[in-house]
Order: sequence, then structure tokens, then C-alpha cells
Amino acid sequence: MFMSVKEIEAAELINWLSEKPESFRIVDVREFGEITAGTIPGAHPMPLATVPLHANNLDRDETLVMICRSGARSAQACAFLQQLGFENVFNLRGGMFAWAGTGQPIGLPRTA
Repeated sequence: MFMSVKEIEAAELINWLSEKPESFRIVDVREFGEITAGTIPGAHPMPLATVPLHANNLDRDETLVMICRSGARSAQACAFLQQLGFENVFNLRGGMFAWAGTGQPIGLPRTA
């Protein structure tokens, strides 16, 4: 995808969620209609077009896992944030397709 973007596999994200769920944030960059149809439970909705508007509200020290349908839009979000100096940004390789392929739950985004 993008050479400098760090990626995480769905299986590794499953481990992170079971071992250290409070140590990172999942951000879904799909459009709201896509997100409300189902996402990784607890993901924070932030459509790709709004990432530049909300980047200053993100903690640069927090680990972020960006997700989308296939991994393309989330890779763009990662690349953008890295240009702004974010270092702990990961793209979910394969996006929601990969997540669904693991049989993990698909639920609603975080509302607050």
C-alpha cells in the first residue's frame, strides 16, 4: 500500500483488544452510512474527509488503528497523520473485509 505506513493484521488487532484494549484507539474512516452498518465495536467514527479537520483533537502519543472497508482509505489517513508527526499510527491490513473474515463481532461505533 503506502511504503511508510505501519500495518496491523486482524489477528494481531484481536490480541491487542484482548490484552490491552485501553492502550489504543480504533478510528473508522469510512462514511457514516458505512460505519453505522457495522464496524469494530467501540471504533471512533471519523470519515476520511474529516480527518484533517479533527487531527488536532487526536493525541499524538496515543496509538491509533485506522480502519476502513479494505485498508485503502485508512492507509491514506495513516499517511496524512504521519505527515503531521503522528508516529503510533497503524493501518488495519484488509480493513473490515479482513476483520469480518476472522469471525469477530461487528457492531456499532462509539458515540462519545
